Amino acid sequence: MKSNWIKYVFIIFIILILVFALYIIRQDEEVKKQEEEYTASNQDDRVKEIKLGIAGLDTINPILSNNKNVQSITKLIYEPLVDLSSDYKATPCLATEWAKESGNSYLIKLRENVRWSDGQVFTAEDVKFTIDRLKDTSTIYSANVQNVTGVDIIDDYTLRINLDSDIPFFEYNLTFPILSSSYYENEDFTTSAKNSSPVGTGMFKITDVQSSYITLSKNTSYWNKDKDSIIETITVNLYSSIGELYNSFKVGGIDLIATDNDRIQEYIGTIGYTPKEVKGREHTFLAFNFGNNLVSRQEVRKAISYSIDKENINSNSLGGKCLTSSFPLDYGNWLYQEQDASSGYNVEQAKKELTDAGWTLRRGSWQKTENRKTIRLELNLLVRASDTNKVAVAENIKNQLGAQGIIINIVQASDEQYNNSINTRNFDIALCSMTLSPSPNLDTFFGSNNIANYSNEEVNNLLNETKNTTDENILKEDYKRLAEIYKTDMPYISLYNNKYTIAYNSGLVGDITPNWFNQFYGIEGWYK
Repeated sequence: MKSNWIKYVFIIFIILILVFALYIIRQDEEVKKQEEEYTASNQDDRVKEIKLGIAGLDTINPILSNNKNVQSITKLIYEPLVDLSSDYKATPCLATEWAKESGNSYLIKLRENVRWSDGQVFTAEDVKFTIDRLKDTSTIYSANVQNVTGVDIIDDYTLRINLDSDIPFFEYNLTFPILSSSYYENEDFTTSAKNSSPVGTGMFKITDVQSSYITLSKNTSYWNKDKDSIIETITVNLYSSIGELYNSFKVGGIDLIATDNDRIQEYIGTIGYTPKEVKGREHTFLAFNFGNNLVSRQEVRKAISYSIDKENINSNSLGGKCLTSSFPLDYGNWLYQEQDASSGYNVEQAKKELTDAGWTLRRGSWQKTENRKTIRLELNLLVRASDTNKVAVAENIKNQLGAQGIIINIVQASDEQYNNSINTRNFDIALCSMTLSPSPNLDTFFGSNNIANYSNEEVNNLLNETKNTTDENILKEDYKRLAEIYKTDMPYISLYNNKYTIAYNSGLVGDITPNWFNQFYGIEGWYK
């Protein structure tokens, strides 16, 4: 009898536990349902339109336009064969694969099931058409295909691009926008945006063109389903001047602008927006001529490097409009791994480098006796006279080095004289600037006939290996070693890159991570 009583109590206990568990489950489901309803309600409240702007529109055709705003915004409409990630790595877009064949040719496999916004099918014919147009016209993208000798269409989704020479990392040249060959069968290739709505394969499509604005709408048939944009409409307002565009941003008529104007705050103020500074592709550096007896000495190059305060140059000579740099790829490139390839500012170390090599500081300058002759550490610094900013930088460097006993004479040369001096290596030190390619190729700095007349067998081997491998781990290790050699041998001193400011409305929500190649990474998740 007693055992039955215990059994009944146990059964009742189990039932109570089950009832309680069901109650908890029901509560959890109710909370989840409320959360989903709340999220859906919030999503309905999101503003799914943003406003952009173009000042001085020339054409919406991206391969003909000389307008930076057009080239940026049309990345939302047109797509390249190969895209660049936010850390400048080549990634598949309209091309899914590429491979270097024997000789100077690349085999390209295209993405299937892609349609233009007018419903036409994207094929290899569109790629050939675009490359032919780039070869026929002088545009910002013409340099991308200057080495292309022809395009062979193998089938609708396979083509071969033939080159006149071996181009390292040629896939980085395939970042130009692709145009529709079928669309331009009945349209003038150079038609104005004001009377035409060209088609693309991108996330957005042109749906209205007026004299004061262009409307972009979400491309609901976009091939990349992983990028389902929250934004449904983008209004691109058109302005006659950059001043009008700045003023519109200031009063909330535009949600995002990008500019290299270092006085931008004077035009748009300091409140109501979030600024992001992006290192640009204009790289300024000192090149040492290894054919010069003094400059070829490592202690001299190191002493010069340790004696230069780059922040001082940026603040006092450039008004803070640039960002200091330590390596050509020091702009966020995936192959430059957060290392410092410069010696840094250290005047005591500069003195040590010279004294350890037998130099003596006498009467304000470094001197050394060799073969019964006294040599003085005095060098010429070549600068382009027409570039007033560079002349100011040269004066700053002269003063900084002079304070450490390294005598610098500035040679201001005309454009023609400067170019001749660089080409013939007729200089001691040259203040140089270069617009960097999206490609990580460093032949300009390290390859044969480089500016510094520099040669290093290990560097040559590393460059050859980087050109003949697609293994990312090997590439990272090779570039890490190149940066180490750059710091040790010091054929150059990287000084600074230009700076872009991307300013966006504080009400704009999302992961906004622009670089100089693309302002719109992650736009599919933006909203207001």
